[in-house]
Amino acid sequence: MNALENFYEQQQEPIKSCLLALRSIILDQHKDITATWKYGMPVFCYKGKMLCYLWIHKKHKVPYLGIVKGKDFDEPFLIQEARARMKIMLLNPDEDLPLQTIEKIIQKAITLY
Repeated sequence: MNALENFYEQQQEPIKSCLLALRSIILDQHKDITATWKYGMPVFCYKGKMLCYLWIHKKHKVPYLGIVKGKDFDEPFLIQEARARMKIMLLNPDEDLPLQTIEKIIQKAITLY
């Protein structure tokens, strides 16, 4: 098992299912999006360039979708925190994922490339 697969496998439910669903949603947005392991986390690239990533918030203990070019987004649900250019979208693993919102954000991120 490689590091990317191991990351998902070692997560506890419901975080594991949430992250796996997010992975599928992201990969379904465009044929040129690929999943890889960079900087010790799952990263999604569009035509070889970093688009977004998945991680678990240390303070809130919930998964989040990180948008690499987040500084170019005005959506109020995206949080900057101490990041210079990236923004994150916190997700509650006990609720249904906001599918349309996630798809909209990924599509907008793709247009920035």
